[in-house]
Amino acid sequence: MKRFFTFLPLLFIFMVTSSCDTLNTAVQNAGNGTIYNPSQSTGTPSTLEMISGLKQALEQGTNKSTSQLSALNGFFGNAAVKLLLPPEAQKAESTLRKLGFNKLCDDAILSLNRAAEDAAGKAAPIFVSAIKQMSIQDVTNILLGGSKDAATNYFKRVTTGQLSEQFKPVIHTSLSKVGATKYYGQLATQYNKIPLVFNKINPDLDDYVTQKAIDGLFYRIAQEELNIRTNFSSRTTPLLQKVFGYVQKRTNG
Repeated sequence: MKRFFTFLPLLFIFMVTSSCDTLNTAVQNAGNGTIYNPSQSTGTPSTLEMISGLKQALEQGTNKSTSQLSALNGFFGNAAVKLLLPPEAQKAESTLRKLGFNKLCDDAILSLNRAAEDAAGKAAPIFVSAIKQMSIQDVTNILLGGSKDAATNYFKRVTTGQLSEQFKPVIHTSLSKVGATKYYGQLATQYNKIPLVFNKINPDLDDYVTQKAIDGLFYRIAQEELNIRTNFSSRTTPLLQKVFGYVQKRTNG
C-alpha cells in the first residue's frame, strides 16, 4: 500500500509532463508545416486545430502583406503607407516647390518608397520564425483574448528588433541604388543654401525609412488580421472557417 501511494505522485507528474510535451510538440509541428485538416468547418475546434488554424491565418496574412508591399508601388501606390519626406524636411519641400524644384522633391519621395519596397521582401522569414516559436499561451491570447489586433501586437513584440536589423542594411543600399541619397542630399543642399534658413536639414535617411517601412508593414498585417477575423470570405480553408467562426462566436457572444 505504501508503494502504491508513493507511485501516485510520480504517475501524476508523468501525466502532466506528457501533456505539456504533447502541446509543445503540437505547437512545433504547427510551426513546421504540419496542417491539421478537419473533416468539417463547424463545432468547437480542438487545441491542435486552434494552433494549426492560427498558423494558417498568420502565414496567409503575413505572406500577402509582404508580397504586396514589396511589389512595385507597394508603398508608393498606397496612400495609407506611402512614405513622405521626414517632418523636418516637409517645410523645405514646400519652400523648394515654390522655387520650382518640383521634380527634385518628387524624385526624393519616390526613391524613399522604392527603398521601403526593397526592404519589405526581407520580412517573410522573420515572421515564419515568429510563428514557429509561439507558445500555447500566445495562441490562446491571440485567438481568445478579445483584441482584434492581438496577432499584430504579437509580431510587433517579437519581430520589430529583427526587422530593423534586417531592413536597415537593405534600405541603406537601396537608398543609394534608387537615388534617394542623391535626391534627398540635393534637396537638403538646395534648402540649406536658401538665405536666412536656420534649421538645416540632416540628410541621413536610414533610420527614418527603416521605421516607416516597418510601420507600413504592421499596418498591412493589422488589416489582414481584422479581415480574417470579421470576413468569412477571407477564411479560405475549412480549418480557418472552423477556428475563426468559433472565435467570432466567442468574441461576439
